[in-house]
Amino acid sequence: MAKMGSRKHLKRFKSPEHWPIHPKENKWTVKPSAGPHSIEGSLPLLLIVRDILKVADNSKEAKMIINSGDILVDGRARKDYKFPVGFMDVVELPKSEKVYRVLPDDKGELILYPITKENAEFKLCRIQDKTTIKGGKTQLNLHDGRNCLVEKEYKTGDVVVVEVPEQNVTNHIKFESGTIGLITGGKHIGELGKIKEINVTKSSKSNTVLIETDDKKTFLTLTDYVFVIGKDKPVISLPGGN
Repeated sequence: MAKMGSRKHLKRFKSPEHWPIHPKENKWTVKPSAGPHSIEGSLPLLLIVRDILKVADNSKEAKMIINSGDILVDGRARKDYKFPVGFMDVVELPKSEKVYRVLPDDKGELILYPITKENAEFKLCRIQDKTTIKGGKTQLNLHDGRNCLVEKEYKTGDVVVVEVPEQNVTNHIKFESGTIGLITGGKHIGELGKIKEINVTKSSKSNTVLIETDDKKTFLTLTDYVFVIGKDKPVISLPGGN
């Protein structure tokens, strides 16, 4: 029985720090299903319903709400209470007409930021990799686990605007100097700034990006931590009114 529990559940003290649960309240918590986001970069749907949005008082109520199809993620009903919800995902509660986008705060914790219905019709996805498949078409491998076929030329690090739930790519934002970047890791996580310079190294060291904030402060961060969200201004609404 112990082995089965370790596979299906997760000890609270081993859960990611950004999860909104107390490590000593119970021994176990819900373990995310295998899906588009890692455990470290996601929140199980049950925790969102019960602990963040607080539309359920306990696990049983949360499971009933989820199983009824009342929670949409990226425009699709998700009935698995373990479904991993992560960065840039759109969470919608149609009955209450509330919509949220998952974003990091300045402490590195994932939060559900309220957005408008119009803002919920798309999400931003970073191109992690790309491959050429049979027929010469290009397949983009995106940060949220999805893959899509495109005819235009894109580069790794660029961000595509994807309609949800249709998954059509409608636009894209190049990873280049002058664009606006949201920092998704490191000590500057959650900060916003303009890309001033992209430093590509020829050694084993990681590439870096020089970021300038609105108050003209600058800092270096890793390329992998920069998620471009607009050319001149963010195309999504952000905490703090950006």
